[in-house]
Amino acid sequence: MKMVNIADYEALAREKLSPMAWAYFAGGAEDEVSLQQNHEAFRRIKLRPRHLVDVRTRDLSTQVMGQKIAMPVILAPTTLQRLAHPDAELAAARAAAAAGTIYIAGSGNHHSVAEVAACNQNVWFQAYYYNDRKVQERLIRRAEAAGCTALVVTIDAHPARRVERSMREPLIWPVDIELRNLVGVGLPDHLIRPGDSGLREFLANIKFLPVTWDDVAWTRATTKLPMIIKGVMTAEDAVIAVEHGADGIVVSNHGARQIDGTLATIEMLPEVVDAVGGKTEILLDGGVRRGTDIFKALALGAKAVLIGRPFLWGLAVDGEAGVREVLTILREELDCALDQTGQPDVKRISQDAVWVES
Repeated sequence: MKMVNIADYEALAREKLSPMAWAYFAGGAEDEVSLQQNHEAFRRIKLRPRHLVDVRTRDLSTQVMGQKIAMPVILAPTTLQRLAHPDAELAAARAAAAAGTIYIAGSGNHHSVAEVAACNQNVWFQAYYYNDRKVQERLIRRAEAAGCTALVVTIDAHPARRVERSMREPLIWPVDIELRNLVGVGLPDHLIRPGDSGLREFLANIKFLPVTWDDVAWTRATTKLPMIIKGVMTAEDAVIAVEHGADGIVVSNHGARQIDGTLATIEMLPEVVDAVGGKTEILLDGGVRRGTDIFKALALGAKAVLIGRPFLWGLAVDGEAGVREVLTILREELDCALDQTGQPDVKRISQDAVWVES
């Protein structure tokens, strides 16, 4: 079967992944209404094509945090990629480099941030918080030493969540998975008991904490790296993020994995864009499956989008080559959308290019 869209990769990934891995990657909170709405909400936004515009040359490149990228798609931080493929984050980072875009390394990755950064010059680091700020500072310094160009602070990852797929198919740590970023930073070095420790026990062992605005202020004072706040879903939090020195905001509900019943991220994007008034860059995460989804997000004010599950499906199917192909598909679909709507440059797409159902 020739893979022609993201749905094709998702279907084949489900066949290849173990039931445990599929539940972990694909699952959303409780009834998964928000998980579905993240995707479905894009369908309620319609395109307004303009014709007789010269689109023989189309520019898909843009700038995020001062970094030029070849397309407005960034690979989101995702944990335990080794469940999908042995090369894990290294494969994904190499694929992002080949596509000329950014890869966001996560605290809970198998490979260290230094190993990942060796595969891609444009790597950001995503930080979780622990019960000791010395641990956090060591992680930040590692990211700086590795050459990371931005720090992503995830604010919506609370340990108390109910992903019912994973409750039915509990995560068992495979014997070949390490979390190298967390070794030697002040946490117990033997965090994982291969084969018998589930995710809930792991999170309890490392005393992973929900972040507060005090933590964000401390982070801003601790590093000179651009700081991006990921997990903003209201105008109120967007304003506070700007007040705390955020250089960027990711409108995200954590892939609808934390709580069910939120609005879709694309539905919240205009509210956040209006609230910050151009004071910081806005990115969008959640539900992107087509190039037209990217187009709609850009039209509503995002500089770029993050993808998580789509590149994981490519990773599960064919490693680095699969991730490359997923990015190629999205690029080709976005290019087609530009051609068909009379938009020669992704940086100039405005809200006039879409119609939003009230």
